[in-house]
Amino acid sequence: MAKAPLRNRSSALAGPLLTLALAAVLWAALPAAPAAGEDELTPVLVELFTSQGCSSCPPADDLLRTLERNQPVAGALIIPLSEHVDYWNRLGWRDPYSSRRFSERQREYAESIGIDALYTPMMVIDGDTAIIGSRPITAREAVVEARKAPKARLAVEAAVPAGGSDVHVTGVITELPPAEAQAEVWVAVTESGMSTDVKRGENADKTLTHTGVVRSLTWLGSLPRKAPDAWPVDARVKLGRSWRHEHLRVVVFVQAGAGGAILGATSVRLSS
Repeated sequence: MAKAPLRNRSSALAGPLLTLALAAVLWAALPAAPAAGEDELTPVLVELFTSQGCSSCPPADDLLRTLERNQPVAGALIIPLSEHVDYWNRLGWRDPYSSRRFSERQREYAESIGIDALYTPMMVIDGDTAIIGSRPITAREAVVEARKAPKARLAVEAAVPAGGSDVHVTGVITELPPAEAQAEVWVAVTESGMSTDVKRGENADKTLTHTGVVRSLTWLGSLPRKAPDAWPVDARVKLGRSWRHEHLRVVVFVQAGAGGAILGATSVRLSS
């Protein structure tokens, strides 16, 4: 587990990482949850702060894919966000998906939760619980707890006109639960099926694969303290030329301030 310094908070981190082999054995013991319609499920946002320059991260990347594929918690819909931090780029390999924005977002969580050092891989479940990102049992337990919280309902569509270079995100937010901090609305564009041949650094000569890689993260605005019963969403987000539309999803989520709890989320594919 790689760490970077963080000021003004103190907290003891958990023990050493599971080995990949042990994690695989533990995960194999977790059955997939019975199938259910998405409308019946409670969305749980699982954010993985990772880096291709960190040798501890590939098992966590694999775990995030497994969580998305198996959906192991009954009644929960796990929505993955893979956010690649930039502070390990100095170790010899520049992660092509890394951004300072994701490092700052991780820092906000660390300050809010009370962690004294940034580390990778870090998994944050619904903005409320941070764990070492390669621990399958702990991740599942955190999702089980997260699905119990009341959540806003988000009905969203993401349309790309023929030949268009942006996505038009429209929808409505209802049943917003109360929160201590002002609710903020965010939209992320994610891409799955990503693969990189790493040439240098701690993961040199490995091929790393990722799901839910955050390609863009856009703040749409804050909701008033006394929000109406229904709050509209209407935004346009630029798409990169190299992004493969068939592998993209739009994730809209509501968060209680910087580093706060996730109050609701949804994930949709692009439509034309």
